Amino acid sequence: MPQVKTPLLTSIRQPTAAETGEPTPKLVGAAWALLILNTLGSTGAETVIPLPRAVSQLVTMGALMTAFVIALALNPRLKIRPSAYLLLLTLLLVTSTVASLHLEAGFGSLFRCFRFGVFLATLWLLTRWWNGRFTFVRHHIKMFGAVLVSVAIGLVIAPGKAMPESYGGRLAGAVWPLTPPQVGQYAAVIAGLAALLWLGKRTTMTSALIVIVPSLGLLLLSHTRTATLGLVAGLVVALLSLAMTNARARKVFTTFVLAAGFAGVVLGGLLQAWFLRGQSEENFSSLTGRAKVWDALLAAPRTVNEYIFGVGLTDKSYDGLPIDNSWLAVYHEQGFTGIAIVAAFLLVLVAVAVLRPPSLARACAIFLITYCVSASYTEAGLGDASPYLLHLALAASLLAQGTVRAASDEEFIPKGQPA
Repeated sequence: MPQVKTPLLTSIRQPTAAETGEPTPKLVGAAWALLILNTLGSTGAETVIPLPRAVSQLVTMGALMTAFVIALALNPRLKIRPSAYLLLLTLLLVTSTVASLHLEAGFGSLFRCFRFGVFLATLWLLTRWWNGRFTFVRHHIKMFGAVLVSVAIGLVIAPGKAMPESYGGRLAGAVWPLTPPQVGQYAAVIAGLAALLWLGKRTTMTSALIVIVPSLGLLLLSHTRTATLGLVAGLVVALLSLAMTNARARKVFTTFVLAAGFAGVVLGGLLQAWFLRGQSEENFSSLTGRAKVWDALLAAPRTVNEYIFGVGLTDKSYDGLPIDNSWLAVYHEQGFTGIAIVAAFLLVLVAVAVLRPPSLARACAIFLITYCVSASYTEAGLGDASPYLLHLALAASLLAQGTVRAASDEEFIPKGQPA
């Protein structure tokens, strides 16, 4: 008997773009770029053109609202795909709001919850185009690459402001206020992604080097140890995930290990001096004073409600000093509930990555997850709208699957054609 289509049943769930093969609109890239702009922050080194913090905050918040409007205009019927990662982040937002309602951190905590909510709503709207392909990877590299170009311009026109004494001569943003850790993070992430795209024959050697070489140069000038170690750890794990099925990955991994061993023996002194950054052993062992802030935060008395839900969203500082640890920042702001949620969405991403068959998309996702986990020890950002949550959202988009299958390592694109 012929099947009778019931209009009610067919209208309950409409297929997403990932399932129908619908092309990704160009404005999706604009929305993604604006999300990145929102997470750049408004503090950093002294800029060439004085930029009041109120102005930079207006720009970043305006970018977020514009990204939401664009995403809503592109997806007016609210076609979204299931995402355990975003579902858990939404639960984290609820926890943050509950904690912020007590106003222990002031009215600013409620504003941060609003910003976090718009940030998540925009990501939910963009899930319509999460299909395991590399569209969002290209947007990620382009936007962060543009940010690094502004850093390089600042270094050329005002080297004194770009490498100020207040940061120990480390490279910061002199066009847009960026701290050295931010510069290092952006450089490490796009360098790693570009290297993996070249490995998977998704880009040419020339295109990859145009991204990798300047990024590594800026990373070295930023003297960011966290980003450097995250880049190395992320690439090692990503290459290992491809080693069993990709001969090119095995060769690159072997070369990488030999080069690292050679550098460790021949350049050991220089590497040690670079990592120490002229600090004393005591300052180095205390992670540039971070351990003192952590000890004070953990020793502070807290109520039962603060243990469970935290004090609400803050500027990621304690007693006027930056916390610089994602787990302790979440503990302070969202309590043990927040820590459980953050651990859950990281475990979900890891589990999905492990279960996916070997592919370049999975390797890029593994690189991003490994980087964020390794950086969480000395950088805050897993409990609020931040570049780290965007990195993990990119990983989730690469791990997503629809009826349009993500390209495998064998489906190479000829030179001269876009990925």
